[in-house]
Amino acid sequence: MDYRVQGRDIIVHEPDLDLDETLDCGQAFRWKKISSDYGCTYEGYFINDKLTISQTSKSNFIFHDTSENDFVSKWINYFDFETDYSELKRCFSEDETLSKACEFAQGIRLLKQDSWECLISFIISQNNNIPRIKGIIDRLCEHYKGKFPDPPQLSSETEESLAYLRSGFRAKYILDAACKSANNEISLDKIAEMPIDEARTALKQIKGVGPKVAECVLLFGMYRTEAFPVDVWIKRVLAQYYPEGFPEFAKSKGGIAQQYLFHYIRNLPKQGE
Repeated sequence: MDYRVQGRDIIVHEPDLDLDETLDCGQAFRWKKISSDYGCTYEGYFINDKLTISQTSKSNFIFHDTSENDFVSKWINYFDFETDYSELKRCFSEDETLSKACEFAQGIRLLKQDSWECLISFIISQNNNIPRIKGIIDRLCEHYKGKFPDPPQLSSETEESLAYLRSGFRAKYILDAACKSANNEISLDKIAEMPIDEARTALKQIKGVGPKVAECVLLFGMYRTEAFPVDVWIKRVLAQYYPEGFPEFAKSKGGIAQQYLFHYIRNLPKQGE
């Protein structure tokens, strides 16, 4: 990744990023595509830091109205720009199916999200679709004057007071996560440092956090790249392409590999295969 400062913007050259594939693939829910004069443009947040970003060509991007200090201290890490995705894809391509998946969705990157926001987002995601997830999170942030609420704020709510979210059965899970975090029954920072199996067990102490949500929080909110969320699409991939198990060489970065595979298998009909 290379960048330069141009007035109030940061101009970035990065061949291994596509905004549509990365920001609208179901790993983060506070990004919206907006109309602009720059081509593909998204507006969104990392916790409560707002960003507008445009993709002006295959490998060129504008981080609008962003200081160099903010870009270096926040956005380089958030977009995982210090990881060489070209090398990752080269390694993954030792496997035939992963090679096809990486070729199909070359611009997917893992977003290094805040663990608390990620936890609540994926609790909300259960048995839900992306537009509804985004709607619930939008209503939550609007209620808190544009900010994503912290655990103490949410722990003071009740299921009744959260009715405006229209989140259904998920409200009680949101409250349980908030109360356990606010009361220090769980520490997401400590969980992030645990051995992976201990971290899974600790996350599942929160009501409504099952295996898939735990893996998503570990991967997207704690950058535990060995975490491997499995949904109906990934079950299909594993059954069809890996009946004898996922390739051992890719397991340490299996969560990133999963992102390529997820996008690939969901779009196979569109490829005419």
